[in-house]
Amino acid sequence: MSSKVSLTRYLIEQQRIDGHIPSQLRLLLEVVARACKSISQAVNKGALGSAMGSAESENVQGEMQKKLDIIANEVLIEANEWGGHLAGMASEEMDTIYVVPNRYPKGEYLLLFDPLDGSSNIDINVSIGTIFSVLKMPEDDRGVDEADFLQAGNKQVAAGYCIYGPQTTLVLTVGDGVAMFTLDREQGSFVLIEENVRIPEDTKEFAINMSNMRHWDAPVKRYVDELLAGKDGPRGKDFNMRWVAAMVADVHRILCRGGIFLYPWDKREPEKAGKLRLMYEANPMSWLIEQAGGAATNGHQRILDIQPGKLHERVSVILGSKNEVERVTSYHGEKLGKP
Repeated sequence: MSSKVSLTRYLIEQQRIDGHIPSQLRLLLEVVARACKSISQAVNKGALGSAMGSAESENVQGEMQKKLDIIANEVLIEANEWGGHLAGMASEEMDTIYVVPNRYPKGEYLLLFDPLDGSSNIDINVSIGTIFSVLKMPEDDRGVDEADFLQAGNKQVAAGYCIYGPQTTLVLTVGDGVAMFTLDREQGSFVLIEENVRIPEDTKEFAINMSNMRHWDAPVKRYVDELLAGKDGPRGKDFNMRWVAAMVADVHRILCRGGIFLYPWDKREPEKAGKLRLMYEANPMSWLIEQAGGAATNGHQRILDIQPGKLHERVSVILGSKNEVERVTSYHGEKLGKP
């Protein structure tokens, strides 16, 4: 690349292309990126800072919070509440929505985020990340309430994540393909490293938590059994398994080199549609995957077409290389008595 293209320049050029993104959305995305830089600094300090370990509290999901979960949540709220781009925010770490205080201008967008995905990996120095999704406020809606956030994923106007690993990388879509940016710490800015990211339609790599095999539904077990059979089985080729236990890291690997990720419904909590959150994780990641040529379903339908019924709704997730996602989804279609 002859010259470095900053995130700001990239977004301005997107704004100029047929007005592809409005100026207020561009400014919002820049604020989110700055917040991610702050979170990256806190993550990088590790044990040298005061942010390691458990906060001895639970979030709305009933999961133990890490100190960095709470810090990241506060960073995102404080960075975004005053800019005039947002009407409200919702987070995996908060029970209810956060309405922008009256002392600040009210914007036309809604921001949803998982402030620190994969936080169980914090203390062992494995990649974690921030996932975000941007929706537009419904027109002619004067107040802000939870119902405003309950939009299908196909209504997103921007989505992305920032992964904190050997490099800090921001991955973004505004509906015109997927772009990746790496944080240049000397410059203090995100620099474009790849445009028009594409996922190969076929793959030899899969990601799933094998320890849950005994709880899986029949279609998922059938699919994984075929993969494990390798070149001597019905697929006629060997597959490798990868599992980081942080969705942001597993999805990043798929965007970089292909693969399929599964976090399916299982029999441990049959009343729940899945474990991952539709609004904070599945929707933004599914849009990124689709924008890169992949596919994302819950086993029965396209994730982006699911109409959410509540803020913290859970969903089964199958996403990645298109041909593999279609295969395992077809297996669910053949099964009677779907969960």
